[in-house]
Amino acid sequence: MAALILSVFGAWQWVDSKLNRSDWLTDTPNTPASTWLILGSDERDGSTDYGGVDNISGFRTDTILVLIKPKSGPSSLVSIPRDSLMNVDNQYMKINAVALIAGKKALVSNVEQITGQKIDHVAQIKFGGLQNVVNALGGIELCYDEDVQDSYSGLNWKAGCHTAGGSTALSFSRMRYADARGDFGRNERQRQVISAIVKKASSSETLTNPSKIVAVSNAAMSALTVDEKTNPYTLLTMALAFKSATGSNGISGSVYWSDPDYYVDGVGSSVLLDDAKNTELFNQLADGTHKAGTVGNLAEG
Repeated sequence: MAALILSVFGAWQWVDSKLNRSDWLTDTPNTPASTWLILGSDERDGSTDYGGVDNISGFRTDTILVLIKPKSGPSSLVSIPRDSLMNVDNQYMKINAVALIAGKKALVSNVEQITGQKIDHVAQIKFGGLQNVVNALGGIELCYDEDVQDSYSGLNWKAGCHTAGGSTALSFSRMRYADARGDFGRNERQRQVISAIVKKASSSETLTNPSKIVAVSNAAMSALTVDEKTNPYTLLTMALAFKSATGSNGISGSVYWSDPDYYVDGVGSSVLLDDAKNTELFNQLADGTHKAGTVGNLAEG
């Protein structure tokens, strides 16, 4: 028993010492459900093989996921499209640019306005980190029912299910121009990629292989940025909630929008969100009263 306690304590201390913390959280009053904001950043740091066309400067939070675990009821994982239109200090912009232009707390505040929920914790991973984690896992199983040759993301895909390495998994989660559903299809694939990572990381194949555990942990910790209050326990509860949300009894999908191609001068084509429907949706998700399944416009179409 003493050896087990020391082992757990040692693992806690190791993870805690590796966490790269940053100030994300706002002073919004607490809400009952546990809520995480999960972000994927396209920041170029030289660690990533993006493939295809890549002329991006600065960074964008191109993956925006809200994970909710209510006190009772199903957990949920809901995407916010990267092109969602926001008004920050009387300036219109797409939500994926808010952190760069207005700061991290402004992004969290906007997500809190969309959801009506206090964001308790934030986890952001650079896309290069995603690539490295997938490689450390030895690849993940991904499925897509279309042939794809997309020069922008670099994705070359034969219809069906395949074991994807890190570079392919990254292209899979970035591709949108070759998808008839554009960014909404990409949101779905991003949820699939992260779900596949969590599934593989929590499998007996991984958990019984100490060297793989170390490799995956090092890859994840090197690319992960979390809020100032995150600790190993909150990361564990996030992973468990994510696994629950993406399981057969969970809820996943996208927020509701009223216009997916709303044009604003100086911003371009944007997604105009449906505030009333999203308020109702997130109230139900936080209360645990929404039935399991898929949510959002595409689910109703």
